[in-house]
Amino acid sequence: MEELSFVGKSVPRKDGMEKATGRALYTVDMVLPGMLWGKILRSPYPHAKILNIDTSRAQRLPGVKAVITGKDTLGIKHGFVETPRYPPDQYPLAMDRVRYIGEEVAAVAAIDEYIAEEALSLIKVDYEELPAVFDPEEAMRPDAPEIHPSHPKVREPYKNIGGKTETGWGDIEKGFAESYLVREDRFEGQLRTHCYMEPQATLASYDLSGRLNVWTSSQGPFIKRAKLATTLGLPFSNVRVLKAYVGGAYGGKIDLFSHEFCASLLSIKTGRPVKIVWTRQEVFEAS
Repeated sequence: MEELSFVGKSVPRKDGMEKATGRALYTVDMVLPGMLWGKILRSPYPHAKILNIDTSRAQRLPGVKAVITGKDTLGIKHGFVETPRYPPDQYPLAMDRVRYIGEEVAAVAAIDEYIAEEALSLIKVDYEELPAVFDPEEAMRPDAPEIHPSHPKVREPYKNIGGKTETGWGDIEKGFAESYLVREDRFEGQLRTHCYMEPQATLASYDLSGRLNVWTSSQGPFIKRAKLATTLGLPFSNVRVLKAYVGGAYGGKIDLFSHEFCASLLSIKTGRPVKIVWTRQEVFEAS
């Protein structure tokens, strides 16, 4: 053991001192000169058509610098693990319908959080409620309400399957027939959340040279960079995603979230840095 360099020896963490002394910088801690605060308006319905969004009162509120909706975006979808088997299905901001409680409908940037929050209350959205599904087995029925009408049908006649992976090993039926014991059962689980200490947080800054810098609590900076460039219509070379210390993630901060898109677009619209930090309720609703 004496001859080994590391095995059996205490190796101090490189980030241990910074975290223990409070010097470690997380995205929620960051502030830039001239920074605005962003907030997101979310759907109160699990499934509904968006008939109209009136942002005029919010835009007139003193201290509000920008308001955006789906009409301000390029209408490009993104999704988790995008492959031909799993086509993208998520707009950065809802376009013509919402498909879950908490889906992003509009976003504002203001000089402080309180004004941004007040501005959200002034946005009027007219919805037409649609039939919703709350059970995965009911959602798979051929006659179930269709949540993503434009999504490619990956398994006819079912409408609500996002993607599929088919795999197999050997002759399954033969294996069952030769088994000493075969047990068939049904297992049901409950909804879960990663419940990390630091909520989703991002700070975006678009400069006069056309470059976008995004600091975000993330596990997948290169995934986010690629999807931000695509959904915003920017050259990849003009987008930089920087990862600060992350206050917990557990797999829940890999892909692009709409707050990162919204902060970026609001910064482009205003020419000022924009920061968005989710509340704990938003983490439970929308992550």
